Amino acid sequence: MSRLFIALLWLLHWLPLSVLSRIGEGFGLLLYALVGRRRRIVKTNLSNCFPDLDEDGLHRLTRAHFRMLGRSFLERGLQWWAPRERLERLVHLHGAEHVRRLLDEGTPVILMVPHFVGLDMGGLAISMHFDVVNIYARQSNKVIDRWLYHGRSRFGHQILLPRDESIRSVVREMKAGRPFFYLPDMDHGRKDSVFVPFFGIQAATITGLPRFARMAKAKVVPVSSRFLPGGQGYEITLGEPWADYPSGDLEADVACMNARIEAMVRPMPEQYYWVHRRFKTRPEGERGFY
Repeated sequence: MSRLFIALLWLLHWLPLSVLSRIGEGFGLLLYALVGRRRRIVKTNLSNCFPDLDEDGLHRLTRAHFRMLGRSFLERGLQWWAPRERLERLVHLHGAEHVRRLLDEGTPVILMVPHFVGLDMGGLAISMHFDVVNIYARQSNKVIDRWLYHGRSRFGHQILLPRDESIRSVVREMKAGRPFFYLPDMDHGRKDSVFVPFFGIQAATITGLPRFARMAKAKVVPVSSRFLPGGQGYEITLGEPWADYPSGDLEADVACMNARIEAMVRPMPEQYYWVHRRFKTRPEGERGFY
């Protein structure tokens, strides 16, 4: 089945993006109808993070999210096989000068990448301009794992470290001039996490970002990945480096990160990865969300 899906993605990647994106949105609506458990997770997340939404608004935002999710699955073939020339026409990268300036100054860089559905396209765009270090979680499905790894390493000289690799290895690569492509906004349980607000909800959040920034004396650059409508492509924005971060107060720094991610999500909430159980770990004595 995995090989059939890969073959389908290969066939679809030849289509114009204006056609492929519509097929992807249709696929997302099919997922919305079929995957009831994930649909309920999305609705639970959205209803808690956007309490002002009425039932109709919640329904529309949930469907919009699944349309974007469907696109993210089917447009992955572009990341894996489209020639560089086509990708350069489709992917619009803004703010690369911020990273280039820091690297030219000899300052280590952490690319802070929230889980937008287009994050892999963002990673691809960045890899066409910079050699980065990334933490890669091997997939249990070897066929999918092979192509995910290929997509993240096909341009430049990227370093993908296993999840259990030493923190010192990441810091060493940053100090050698490689930006660190880091995804810090998923619920990984209580270990190395603190509870800080995310959309007003206490969320278990890993403390890695301020810890890495302190150890490497690195600047944090936020990365926003947006799917544009129809055949317009993708907009990847590298923001201004964060000033005065980290502050030295670990919990305050993690809370600051969540607040800044929330500000990035609000303009395009349908493109955040709401199928993840972001609030599955609860403070002691608090009832679970899911």
